[in-house]
Amino acid sequence: MDLGIKGKVALVMASSRGLGQAMAVSLAREGVKVAVTGRNPEGLKHSVELIEAAGGKALALNWDLSDISVIDGLVSQVEKELGPIDILINNTGGPPPTLAAGQDPALWQKSFNEMVLSLIAITDRILPGMRERQWGRIITSTTSGAIAPIQNLAISNTLRAALLAWSKTLSGEVAKDGITVNIIMPGRIATDRLRQLDEAKAKRENISYADAVKASLQQIPMGRYGDPQEYGDAAAFLASQNASFITGTVMRIDGGQIQAI
Repeated sequence: MDLGIKGKVALVMASSRGLGQAMAVSLAREGVKVAVTGRNPEGLKHSVELIEAAGGKALALNWDLSDISVIDGLVSQVEKELGPIDILINNTGGPPPTLAAGQDPALWQKSFNEMVLSLIAITDRILPGMRERQWGRIITSTTSGAIAPIQNLAISNTLRAALLAWSKTLSGEVAKDGITVNIIMPGRIATDRLRQLDEAKAKRENISYADAVKASLQQIPMGRYGDPQEYGDAAAFLASQNASFITGTVMRIDGGQIQAI
């Protein structure tokens, strides 16, 4: 299927590894020019290699999401080297596992700046160009915890739920401008982040890592973890011309795990 986005330009946040990297590579396979971002030089280099191996053009940017002052300069660099940004993938790393109660307010503030405020500011910087061209895709990657809160991930559950409300509100404001705004939500996808969470669960519950994974898989009707490429391909579809009538919604890539309708 031709997704109709060859030659478009994408900015994929937090794409030096994991789900961000998978989404960047899937877009590159469709002929999209991709700017990848992160703070790990080796990870960014690997993302560029994967994109180029897929036949795409890549630009790597060292980007600290906690610093909103760099947004204008880095977006301008993407526009200069690749062209106006047509596709924005809002994505961030996850905060440390925490309970809901008793957390330092400074940790909440830091996480909010990196996971919410930065993405809103980046979107606001890019939106005027999308509106002018009457075409754009804004896709925000969150977590299943935003719908069904995950134990011991209170900060992630809370802040990413805020992104759902923001995305839905924004979608109604820009729909007539040819811009779609959607949420893509992972269940348990086989990344380093998931391995860390399974290891933390094993330690917390004093069980083996294998038993922690087994218990996790029992909650997924498909009985397996998702492949990052499956997640990336779903994001590429939402970014496509084929998905031009899909906006203000949540796409779950979870193997049936989330029980809520």
